[in-house]
Amino acid sequence: MASSRSITASLQRTLVRRNPIRVATQISRRCLQTNSILIRPHTGLKYLPQERTFSVSVPRRLADFNDGFDPKSIDRESDEVDVCIIGGGPAGLSAAIRLKQLANEAGNEDFRVLLLEKAGEIGAHILSGAVIEPTAINELIPDWLAEDNENRFEHATPATGDKMRFLTKSSAIPIPAPPQMNNHGNYIVSLNQFTKWLGDRAEEVGVEVYPGFAASEVLYKPDGSVKGVATNDLGISRQGKPKDNFERGMEFHARLTLFAEGCHGSLTKQIIKKFDLRSESQPQTYGLGIKEVWEVQPQKFQKGQVVHSLGYPLPADTYGGGWMYHFGDNLVSIGLVVGLDYPNPWLSPYGEFQKMKHHPLYKSVLEGGKCISYGARALNEGGFQSIPKVAFPGGALIGDTAGFLNVPKIKGTHTAMKSGMLAAEATWTALGNTDSGTIFLYDYEDALRKSSIWKELKAVRNMRPSFHSPLKLYGGIMYSGLEAYILRGKVPWTLKHKGTDYAATKPADQCTKIEYEKPDGKISFDILTSVSRTGTNHEEDQPVHLQVKDWEKHAQMEWPKYKGIENRFCPAGVYEYVEDETKDIGVRFQINAQNCIHCKTCDIKVPDQDINWQTPQGGEGPKYFMT
Repeated sequence: MASSRSITASLQRTLVRRNPIRVATQISRRCLQTNSILIRPHTGLKYLPQERTFSVSVPRRLADFNDGFDPKSIDRESDEVDVCIIGGGPAGLSAAIRLKQLANEAGNEDFRVLLLEKAGEIGAHILSGAVIEPTAINELIPDWLAEDNENRFEHATPATGDKMRFLTKSSAIPIPAPPQMNNHGNYIVSLNQFTKWLGDRAEEVGVEVYPGFAASEVLYKPDGSVKGVATNDLGISRQGKPKDNFERGMEFHARLTLFAEGCHGSLTKQIIKKFDLRSESQPQTYGLGIKEVWEVQPQKFQKGQVVHSLGYPLPADTYGGGWMYHFGDNLVSIGLVVGLDYPNPWLSPYGEFQKMKHHPLYKSVLEGGKCISYGARALNEGGFQSIPKVAFPGGALIGDTAGFLNVPKIKGTHTAMKSGMLAAEATWTALGNTDSGTIFLYDYEDALRKSSIWKELKAVRNMRPSFHSPLKLYGGIMYSGLEAYILRGKVPWTLKHKGTDYAATKPADQCTKIEYEKPDGKISFDILTSVSRTGTNHEEDQPVHLQVKDWEKHAQMEWPKYKGIENRFCPAGVYEYVEDETKDIGVRFQINAQNCIHCKTCDIKVPDQDINWQTPQGGEGPKYFMT
């Protein structure tokens, strides 16, 4: 295997070819710790975004299709770092920044923190409402909004008012918003923009940030502890054979590896299973958030207004709600969260969202405006009961990959960032106390239980499970109100979740079929039009990253019982059943993987749990804008 120095030089050369200005900036910040000769950028070049559509080693002309060449016969290059962070969202970036702050304060500028992000640029896969509570960012970067800070975040809109509405088909009934939803002092942001900004701040303090590198494999030491990760191979055909542009993946070895993959991370699933991290917690439950950003008419814009809704269009046995946030200059973030424990397989979260926009509460604002962006993402809803053990030999889980979303508050950015900071501080202490051997972050587990995260999530732990009562939505609203205003989480009991989301799905013949109206192309849109607004791109000739071992067997198991649930739960038109008279069931199952927007819903909701979401080639997937 190549040395740390040679692989870092290889990374530099690759990045220089794609983005010379960015590499020069990184070098000046000591992000790349090497003495190798560097290519200097030419002057006069425009700044290019952090993006990767490139390979990392010299292309090789390989054997023909039938020659039996095994790509794994080529050794992977490797790099040695102090800490490797998987995921460039708020949690991963906060951990990286805090680590380098501590290292720089101690005068140890050679302490290497490397962050891998599967998106082609930092922030490109980030999607949220988002109203953020600023507690964590105030602690991490106190002057993040200061007028005298030339690198301040310039796109925060202070929340100026809250509205809560219960919707029927044609009316909006005012209801009191619980204290947890009071947004005084909070900010409406595009989390996509905020994360890009946070990525720049990470590079300033010396973090090595590598977008376009998809970690696809966890590496282990002989004693079973985590050694690091490997990125996936590039240039593999759909049939699994190497193409002319084949490039072997890379290994990143670290003294500690922090996983910040976001909700339902592909490597996190493996880590949780290997180390049995859920042995003392309940299963995680999830929701699907679907979002659009609109540019609305100036007379309809109310800067800083925060609106939430319950009820219509969702049925009473389905948890969820809508939002509408006015931010920036005449921009409105609108979306719907649908709990993935919904029972009716005929329900389409995408269809429900399109229906919701025609309600007068939302349509009155959107009419005459223009939709400029779309996206969707699964989110954790399990809360306190579903937090797994977060530390294991050689690493830890941070952020939404561990499940720190406060569901009643509809916020998780501040808790994700704080968890990353706590893990960073525990990591710095642990690495300072030993030079060798396997490290276990006991201090992170302890700090988490003493932190505001634990207190906050414990106080609201019974609200989400209360919606499983026989009174469904109405029972949940009544119990949650009691918790919010009187009990405040100080009761001796903890309600349990009903079970896993996929197990909640009923057979189609036991449920009422739902027919959705054809979109009008003005307020509501067909699914492919929406996907076109995500900037999604995947090379078609590569292994399908939505892994189903046997497509025909899958169809035989799912179609007769659920009548195409995959086509309805997917917000990107990835799955479909096509009429085929040659098949016993009259249809064949098809996966349009190039449409995938990486929401992970299929992996969570498919009833027989035979779809495994894996990372495609680095740099692919959505390229979100203002989400």
